[in-house]
Amino acid sequence: MSKKLIPFALAYDFDGTLAPGNIQEYDFVPAIKMTKKAFWKDVEYLSKKNNADNILMYMMHMLDKASAVQVSVHKEDFIKFGRSVRLFKGVVDWFDRINKYGKEKGVKVQHYIISSGIHEMIEGTLIAKKFKAIYASSFVYDHNGGAKWPALAVNYTTKTQFLFRINKGVLNIYDNRKINEYVPKEDRSVPFNNMVFIGDGETDIPCFRTVKSQDGHSIAVYKPKTHDAKKKAEKLIKDGRVNFIAPADYSENSEMDTFVKRIIDKVAADNALKKLGKKE
Repeated sequence: MSKKLIPFALAYDFDGTLAPGNIQEYDFVPAIKMTKKAFWKDVEYLSKKNNADNILMYMMHMLDKASAVQVSVHKEDFIKFGRSVRLFKGVVDWFDRINKYGKEKGVKVQHYIISSGIHEMIEGTLIAKKFKAIYASSFVYDHNGGAKWPALAVNYTTKTQFLFRINKGVLNIYDNRKINEYVPKEDRSVPFNNMVFIGDGETDIPCFRTVKSQDGHSIAVYKPKTHDAKKKAEKLIKDGRVNFIAPADYSENSEMDTFVKRIIDKVAADNALKKLGKKE
């Protein structure tokens, strides 16, 4: 009989965490004939004018501007826009490497995205198939296949619900019944202490705090060689939001690589001690 592996989840923000900048800024914003500065300035104005959620406003603005300049916004178009996204150093081979390390320690590593970025664009990246689930803002498409309405808008507070979906193993967004059912901690799919959340800034604070407060681990990344980036990450440590900070470098023997491997070691050791305790 094969040994049962310990469930372990790595959940990531996307923009600024696995890739520099915002995913819309690579090819989409230039395609609608805007600069990223002008695009986000418009979004800020629309949010204030309508007293609206800025995620919904940026999604609306994407569709409005695309229509104005006749840029196609079918699902496959968004996927193509995602193909131009650059990733931080080491990200491409990170997932297989960490999965292998976890398996060697008796730990089954699963990866999840929890992002305010566009789901369909993330689907177009080199790493899309590495995730068990991608929770990100997405669109509903009309009978012609064109994007017409937000299907899901993920903002900084709604991000936390997806941690509980991972925790309980209720991964379908439409399922509002099972996610609200009481499940004893010991019966949940991925205990919070077997979970790591990796993000890059203030919009990730609710997720950082949720995981850290339930004995999991939170890691804030910062863009290397960027003015004040490390200083901002250090404040998250000082304020008790995260356990660790690291440059956004996922290559072997990097700080991020070391932190995550040591956490996997800890999860494996804790599980072994727990089993010993049950034998007494």
